[in-house]
Amino acid sequence: MITLRKITLENRRSIFNLEVSEDQRQFVASNLSSVASCYVLTTNGGHPFPFAIYADEQPVGFVMIVYGVTGYDEPSLAQGNYCLLRLMIDKRYQNQGYGREAMNHILAFIRTFPAGPATYCWIPYKQDNVAAKKLYESYGFRDNGEVFNSESITVLSL
Repeated sequence: MITLRKITLENRRSIFNLEVSEDQRQFVASNLSSVASCYVLTTNGGHPFPFAIYADEQPVGFVMIVYGVTGYDEPSLAQGNYCLLRLMIDKRYQNQGYGREAMNHILAFIRTFPAGPATYCWIPYKQDNVAAKKLYESYGFRDNGEVFNSESITVLSL
């Protein structure tokens, strides 16, 4: 069973050590870098939500959700909406359905509107990340035609 859990002093190292395969590193920042970005966002008025993704008691991935300002170039709909800025499943746990099950929990969390109301959830992704695009589209995300930092923007109405 997949759960989203806070990053704690006890689990942080195991989360920082999770990584994608070599050919996927171009698509996602390291978890350590992402958690550092959460700190910077928080101290600058942002609303990041970093979570460890667990399968039962085993950490298998990481997700970073942001409300409003992401700290990066943003599409026109960023303000007042949620962004799934990072999502990764460790290379040892891919192709086991964990990413799909994690998306169910991620979208359920976003729909609680923890930082404020929103109309959309958006995700920046590299166009050649075919697996990610397929996953997002299966949840109803659709590209809106915007591109920032060589990443396409896909959007879901909440």
